[in-house]
Amino acid sequence: MTEANGQNNSEDHVKDGDAPAEPVTPKPYVMPDEPEAGSVEALNREVADAKDKMLRTLAEMENLRNRTRKEVADARSYGIASFARDVLDIADNLQRALDAVPAAARENAEPGLKALIEGVELTERSLHATLERNGVKKFDPTGEKFDPNFQQAMYEVPDASVPAGTVVQVAQAGYMIGERVLRPALVGVSKGGTKSAPNTDIKA
Repeated sequence: MTEANGQNNSEDHVKDGDAPAEPVTPKPYVMPDEPEAGSVEALNREVADAKDKMLRTLAEMENLRNRTRKEVADARSYGIASFARDVLDIADNLQRALDAVPAAARENAEPGLKALIEGVELTERSLHATLERNGVKKFDPTGEKFDPNFQQAMYEVPDASVPAGTVVQVAQAGYMIGERVLRPALVGVSKGGTKSAPNTDIKA
């Protein structure tokens, strides 16, 4: 009986005790598969395409900003063109009123008439100063070679003392607004003199 008890105790001790730990075998390191050459080329193409699209988009945005700035500047400079043309009629009438009074009559005019003439002259100067502040400038092409971009020939004047094609008379002054012609000058052009050299200047 004692032996049996001893044997049972021994079996119980084996059952209740911890089982011996099994040794852990490390797994071998497996190198990752290298990407195929075709996949790398395709990826490079996608990156290049994306970069190209981004650069094109940035360039288009910059061009749009530049166009917008130019349109705003043009609107400020040329937005009054229609109004300015109407104002030029007033300037022309003031000039005609002054031209109608001969210099001798102006010198011998009574004080009242002289004051009136001076008032018209002052009004004309003030009008032109206002136009210039808004980018409108008067120009007189007398003595210059005729340029159809800036002048309109109304008649020819026989004058052998100057080269043919020279502006010798201005019937109506011209006006510029910014770099554009607001109204061409109406001119008389010489004929019969030595032919002038062709005009090779490029004007805006």
